[in-house]
Amino acid sequence: MAELAYLQVARVCNQQCLFCSNPENGRVISWEEAVSLVDSFAAQKAVGVILTGGEPTLFARLPELVAYARKKGLPPRLITNGQLCAKAGFLRELAAAGLEHMHVSVHSIKPEVQARLTGNPKSLPNILKTLENAGRAGVRVDINTVINSENADHLSLNVRALAGRFPFVRHFVWNNLDPMMNRASLNPALVPKLRSFEVELHKAMTWLEAAGLTFRVERVPLCFMSEFPHRSTETRKLVKDESREIYFLDEKGLRRQNKSAWTYEKPPRCRECSLESLCAGLYQMGVYYSPEELCPVFTPAERVRAAVKGDGS
Repeated sequence: MAELAYLQVARVCNQQCLFCSNPENGRVISWEEAVSLVDSFAAQKAVGVILTGGEPTLFARLPELVAYARKKGLPPRLITNGQLCAKAGFLRELAAAGLEHMHVSVHSIKPEVQARLTGNPKSLPNILKTLENAGRAGVRVDINTVINSENADHLSLNVRALAGRFPFVRHFVWNNLDPMMNRASLNPALVPKLRSFEVELHKAMTWLEAAGLTFRVERVPLCFMSEFPHRSTETRKLVKDESREIYFLDEKGLRRQNKSAWTYEKPPRCRECSLESLCAGLYQMGVYYSPEELCPVFTPAERVRAAVKGDGS
């Protein structure tokens, strides 16, 4: 397997994000099923397991599951909204169980924007407490951000503020909004134009590169990645021919995502692009995102392949 596995442990949440891709359905995994899946991932030689949701910190036996995954040789990670981990004792318990790495979702460093996007006025203050607690506990933190119309004008401000205040934060991930995912489809005004975040994304990536920090970008065509096409999540998976296994707490159940999951649609003009074979294309082309925004680029494809293969971050 030699890949990370993903395990949803709770489809309940303590926020109401306007673009949630896996909203509440009331399901919480049983202990027996969680153990069975961890055993299966370990047998397949996964390099680790990412515990997610919903909000995984609402799974009552999370510290036990973290410890069990560690015991089975699967370094556990956590994708969280950072609300419960604001309680120092809770995060210390997770760290004592073996949690060394977590991904915290932060969509805006502006409190009013973060509150509006998450439906929680205390969202950002709690996240800042979580990051402080993680620093004290020695837990590595990556920052996950959904690009949308509300934060498209301050992506670079977000990374400068967070990396400046919390120097142990070394990695950022941006996901361009998926307009078809549940709550997002009810809030179409949140869908950004590609041009609306092009400059801010470039400024953010350039700043992180200069600071020696790493980053990934998802659902953004390579013509909007400036000089960083090798940091596209889809491009990296296409070059490395990667797949991943995910357990969903809904009708999808256990799914394996492979190359077909990393490719979208492309207009005829993309045939002229030198990176056409390495670009995933445009998600929801012609429905929510316009192909008229795309344009060919002429960066040598081999240079991008070499950069992907040579980047161990």
